[in-house]
Amino acid sequence: MQTVGIDIGTTTISGVVLEKNGTQKPRILKAKTIENGSFLTTTKDWERIQDAEKIVKKSRQMLDDFLDEYPEVEKIGLTGQMHGIVYIDKEGKCVSPLYTWQDARGSLSGKDNGSLTEEIRQTCSVQAPSGYGMVTHIYNLRYHLIPDTAVSFCTIMDYFGMRLTGRKKALVHAGNAASFGFFDVPKNVFMTGKLAKMGVEEQWLPQVCTGIEALGSYRERIVTTAIGDNQASFLGAAGNENNTLLVNMGTGGQISVLSDQYFTAEGIEARPFLHGTYLLAGASLCGGKAYALLEKFFREFVKEATGQEKPLYKTLEKLAGDGKASCTGRENRQKLQIETTFDGTRVHPEQTGSITNLSTDNFTPAAFVYGTLEGMSRELYQMYQTIQNGTGIQIKRMIGSGNGLRKNPVLCEIVEEMFGVKLALAECEEEAATGAALSSMQQD
Repeated sequence: MQTVGIDIGTTTISGVVLEKNGTQKPRILKAKTIENGSFLTTTKDWERIQDAEKIVKKSRQMLDDFLDEYPEVEKIGLTGQMHGIVYIDKEGKCVSPLYTWQDARGSLSGKDNGSLTEEIRQTCSVQAPSGYGMVTHIYNLRYHLIPDTAVSFCTIMDYFGMRLTGRKKALVHAGNAASFGFFDVPKNVFMTGKLAKMGVEEQWLPQVCTGIEALGSYRERIVTTAIGDNQASFLGAAGNENNTLLVNMGTGGQISVLSDQYFTAEGIEARPFLHGTYLLAGASLCGGKAYALLEKFFREFVKEATGQEKPLYKTLEKLAGDGKASCTGRENRQKLQIETTFDGTRVHPEQTGSITNLSTDNFTPAAFVYGTLEGMSRELYQMYQTIQNGTGIQIKRMIGSGNGLRKNPVLCEIVEEMFGVKLALAECEEEAATGAALSSMQQD
């Protein structure tokens, strides 16, 4: 069987054509990645929005190219950036931009100088970070920012599925529904009572399914329910094996562990996966972004000093190696300690980063580069410890994905040493698109 998987990411759109016959290992016949390039200019520095129709146009063109080249494709699987929402009208057409997962309106000071996320926590006992769809929706309701013709909302990948199949109402997988917040994961239903407290009527909520279902067809191929990029990446990179940890380092960082147990804790979510299982996931807001900020810092200094501006990642890679060598054998109190929570955390958006343990010995560029990489890893490792302490899961296999790991061997070494497990990079770079293609094969 041949299937196509399309992954609508924040910065890129990726796709694969996958072939799987019987018990044979899936084989990628073709893969492609293009720039998303759909961010919209806004006067609000906290707003992160994208042009949903531009995304659909680019994604459809990629899909059409695949189908033209591989006419034997039978199914189309979809995935993409979680948490964000796009509003749709009664005809199933979008009437708003895509409010992305990076949107910060939920963290703005409002009622009694507190943020909306804090109000939600106190009023409903729900942890729903800014950028989660329900937080965005509640804010938009409160400040009359929703178009008059809007009747519901869904993720961008769900909307793409609607446009492909002509559906007028969204059908959202439980994993995507959970990514909005205010979702009872064990029961697979929205918390309608708590949403009512925040002024959200049930009519706004999309229909939810727990399996991979057929949405309809596009060019005589079955289009299946979209799944979140976290679930798709795990499926594409690690399969569905227990005792496996997926570490992803992109703009943000993330760890995911497959579990039959439902477990949550501060900063840890249990996300619906496939066949009644969960992904226990923790996410950092500054993963590779922390490293990019450091590169920008050095680049601006070099430009000021020399008048020249050029990428310095190769230089940082050498400095990272030098920093690792200088730190070998040192106690933690002698090493530069950098907390890379520069954008806060999902639970504590007000938190900032920090640099401690500065001394005359470690006030060096190499120590700063190595300390940043270690800080990026430490934040994820602390989440893993929370999962391990709460569930007893013992990791036997660790898979790495994302350019942050693929392009930085020192970071890979740090992750291996910190987690105490050998790290193997995912075989394909388009993990989420591959997972989307695999998910479509599981539709009955």
